Amino acid sequence: MVLLPPGPRRPLSFARGRLPGLQTRRRFPRPPELSGSSTVPARPWRQPEAEVLAGGAPAASGWRLRRAMEHVTEGSWESLPVPLHPGVLGVLQELGFPYMTPVQSATIPLFLKNKDVAAEAVTGSGKTLAFVIPILEILLRREEKLKKSQVGAIIITPTRELAIQIDEVLSHFTQPFPQFSQILWIGGRNPGEDVARFKEQGGNIIVATPGRLEDMFRRKAEGLDLASCVRALDVLVLDEADRLLDMGFEASINTILEFLPKQRRTGLFSATQTQEVENLVRAGLRNPVRISVKEKGLAASSTQKTPSRLENYYMVCKADEKFNQLVHFLRNHKQEKHLVFFSTCACVEYYGKALEALVKSVKIMCIHGKMKYKRNKIFMEFRKLPSGILVCTDVMARGIDIPEVNWVLQYDPPSNASAFVHRCGRTARIGHGGSALVFLLPMEESYINFLAINQKCPLQEMKLQKNTMDLLPKLQSMALADRAVFEKGMKAFVSYVQAYAKHECSLIFRLKDLDFARLARGFALLRMPKMPELRGKQFPDFVPVDVNTDTIPFKDKIREKQRQKLLEQQRKEKTANEGRRKFIKNKAWSKQKAKKEKKKKMNEKRKREEGSDIEDEDMEELLNDTRLLKKFKKGKITEEEFEKGLLTSGKRRAKTADLGISDSEDC
Repeated sequence: MVLLPPGPRRPLSFARGRLPGLQTRRRFPRPPELSGSSTVPARPWRQPEAEVLAGGAPAASGWRLRRAMEHVTEGSWESLPVPLHPGVLGVLQELGFPYMTPVQSATIPLFLKNKDVAAEAVTGSGKTLAFVIPILEILLRREEKLKKSQVGAIIITPTRELAIQIDEVLSHFTQPFPQFSQILWIGGRNPGEDVARFKEQGGNIIVATPGRLEDMFRRKAEGLDLASCVRALDVLVLDEADRLLDMGFEASINTILEFLPKQRRTGLFSATQTQEVENLVRAGLRNPVRISVKEKGLAASSTQKTPSRLENYYMVCKADEKFNQLVHFLRNHKQEKHLVFFSTCACVEYYGKALEALVKSVKIMCIHGKMKYKRNKIFMEFRKLPSGILVCTDVMARGIDIPEVNWVLQYDPPSNASAFVHRCGRTARIGHGGSALVFLLPMEESYINFLAINQKCPLQEMKLQKNTMDLLPKLQSMALADRAVFEKGMKAFVSYVQAYAKHECSLIFRLKDLDFARLARGFALLRMPKMPELRGKQFPDFVPVDVNTDTIPFKDKIREKQRQKLLEQQRKEKTANEGRRKFIKNKAWSKQKAKKEKKKKMNEKRKREEGSDIEDEDMEELLNDTRLLKKFKKGKITEEEFEKGLLTSGKRRAKTADLGISDSEDC
């Protein structure tokens, strides 16, 4: 265990509860990783940090906190220095958790000793119980009992699925304590019903997503004054803290913190540590202790970020082989539970439909971030399944605990390296075994070394399955038979290319290196879509299907009827507009500007040619006057000389004007 000495008081601006500087640079250097140091380094940063090796081996160090930390390695719950309530111990026994995980044994004593904690631990290490148990213990030890409308603890999570999961775990622990009520506030539900439920049942412990909680604080119409209800708050927990900030919830968290009392215990829990989380620690925590749980037997500099019982594999295959390999794998593992990750919502929609048709006798479900109301139902249903396939985006990558997931399949690598670790962490949780497989294109093979170095995540190669059935023609037939499949495929291809172009590891995932012909075949496209990324490119290796795609009907008769109606309307408009003048819409702006400039110069030249000699003389006189003024300002001529020069010019202009008049009179 490595402990740094206690830190200084926070700057005064942090006491207001906001998160200043989340987008700015760090003012102080990050605390160094210490191991066995015997002298205190002269550095301005003095925040305590606890580093624990998973498996019970503390790192060598002579550093200690002011309050000694005993028993921070895993052991039985009874071995904690602070005894737990018998009711809590009973629930742990019922749930089958006789022993603590390292993050629990390190965090719970500190929480109960009124420390703020920032815990970083690998996915599936038991972080949920590390804050649920302290919340109950702190509320049970309150001198003044909570009233129905008083809020004693708030747990904030980035996604609805994670909030539902935490609420479910919490319900097991509140069952022996009827004096505590809990409430779940997430998106996809009627906020008016949430307010009514809170008024009727109360909510001593709130589990919420940031957007809905912020909305509840601002809500006044229904007679809810949540700001007064949270005055009794004892504990605030931010679960998956780095994800909260990555998803753009900074403003919502700022608003929420403004309503909360400053005298509280705060816990930040995450699988990865980021610059934004560092700033959040400074802004929201008092007297914090940082806990970093490491994998046993590995040095601090090479800490594995995935569970030790997770087997990580990769498979290198061409873009038009990936789908066949995926289906072959799923058909051979029908009795197991799988999560299949894709990069975009459109890919989930398309490949989910394809897998439903091609992988029989298996329950296949789809979930992604654009689903509003179905997400909660699908998530709860899949959790209860003994086997099945959940096709999803990264909305399911963080903190979600789905029982007995055997395989995590990453059809598309995630947009950032840390998400790779979180995806893999959906299996091999709490000491169980599990496997993960990522499909890579040949040009992406260097990603394997990148993950080993950057994320401390070693991978083993899985060989290509031979003699797999080519299912892409069948997928094309599905697109020809149903316009819905055809359109989903086109949208999926476009979204995939756009996501690929925005990949964080752009040195490995380079758009210019993509084989678009193979990729289009891998998506079983009937033709290439029109998109900016493909403009001007030729694809001789891609042979489009000889069919007019406008004639492909929807299987859904209602949708097809609407489409035919729209086509008829477009034909009428086209006929009506045939005689009208056609304007060039897509002409380059630079060409239009050049043409305009050329026309302007020609007009000016024509005017000059049509101008009289007298106009030229007037211009010469004006220039002479300007020269005189400049000489006068520079002191080269006196005021008398300046006035004399102007007078001479004026007489010359008058003479010219008289000549003009006499000429006209003579005529």
